[in-house]
Amino acid sequence: MLLVLDIGNTSTSIGVFPETGGKDDAALHANFMSSERTPDEAGLLLENLLASKGVPKDAVDGAILCCVVPSLEHVWCAAIEEYFSISPVVVSDKLNLGIQIDMDFPGEVGADRLANAVGAAEKYGCPVVAVDLGTAINIDVVSAKGAYIGGAIAPGLQTSVKTLFSRTAKLPQVVLDTPPRAIGRNTVHAIQSGIVFGYTGLVDELVRRILAELGAKAPVVATGGHAEVLASQSAIIGAVDRWLTLEGLRIIYGRNKTHPGRVG
Repeated sequence: MLLVLDIGNTSTSIGVFPETGGKDDAALHANFMSSERTPDEAGLLLENLLASKGVPKDAVDGAILCCVVPSLEHVWCAAIEEYFSISPVVVSDKLNLGIQIDMDFPGEVGADRLANAVGAAEKYGCPVVAVDLGTAINIDVVSAKGAYIGGAIAPGLQTSVKTLFSRTAKLPQVVLDTPPRAIGRNTVHAIQSGIVFGYTGLVDELVRRILAELGAKAPVVATGGHAEVLASQSAIIGAVDRWLTLEGLRIIYGRNKTHPGRVG
């Protein structure tokens, strides 16, 4: 079994797959808040999650992760090595990704963006646009030639909401659901309108410009915590794939079979 982890600024997602399987064969998908942990805390968390789904710890014989928080990367690598006796593969531009990275500075591209690009290209074909709606909004583009050519980055929905609440004493915190109309008739609906409809417009306009520059039609797939909310309002997003990043990690692992494997 293959353990995959997407460690972000706000949340961490994990999956457990048969090494030759796909999304439908996953033994486990889970999502929880990212936070500072010791390697022991992280290792015990993984053990408990596996046990809750009836996945034997000893069945895990490979691991791969992408991480955008350097301090957390060290913790999770240490936890996997200690509790599973596995040296995890860490995603970077140095791996065999199956796609080229046609960027000014390839080493600057976030590991999660690479995983999304790989997953989207493999599952939806090329060209393709992946929209990750997390702490940040990452829009990533793979060309018709199968090259990662960049994209756009904007503050995420939750990031904007936190900033709004931290700087405005009287505004309430709200759940980011779709409001009944653009003209909010109370404060909650007004905030939801501004965030949900506003960010839908932001994403749609960015993708329209990207597609115009590509000069070709391309599937647009959304992932991340707010993907379903925005996709329901978007005129551009054609599919929602909640676990796209984890699928990308599984694919990258399969292309780098000379992984270190068990340690000790």
